[in-house]
Amino acid sequence: MDQTAKNEAEGLPMEIKRIDHESEFPSWLNLQQFAEFMHESLKPYEDTVPDILSGVRYALSGDADKGGYVILGISGDKPLGAVVMLDTHMKGYIPSTLLLFVAVDPSMRGKGLGRKLIEKALSEAPSDVKLHVEYENPAKRLYERIGFTTKYAEMRYHK
Repeated sequence: MDQTAKNEAEGLPMEIKRIDHESEFPSWLNLQQFAEFMHESLKPYEDTVPDILSGVRYALSGDADKGGYVILGISGDKPLGAVVMLDTHMKGYIPSTLLLFVAVDPSMRGKGLGRKLIEKALSEAPSDVKLHVEYENPAKRLYERIGFTTKYAEMRYHK
């Protein structure tokens, strides 16, 4: 059973696509539109459109020291959700794959779409995966159910 048929059988009328290069986005969805969709769908934990564009460009870059991919859930000509994964090339002391963004259209939340997209992204990952999530973000519980654990507390120094 292909991915689309499996999702439809489970009540999610969507196709899940892996995107490795900007040219692989559907013709009706350019990079700017994708970043705007992500920005709106990440609320209330959204990043700016320029920051999202920067992360997606890093993921889809052909540069030897960058890389990653996008997992995109679509229905017809509408994005329903997406995951952006980065290859940080920092092997050894930390996982080299970073789950950068997970966004689900607000009308699709609570239907298992986020979990499906994350699980697909994890199945495609070449290494262990790390992510950053705010403690009060409700998605933290989903990440824990999928198998993510808290190993370190992130600390930041702001100048």
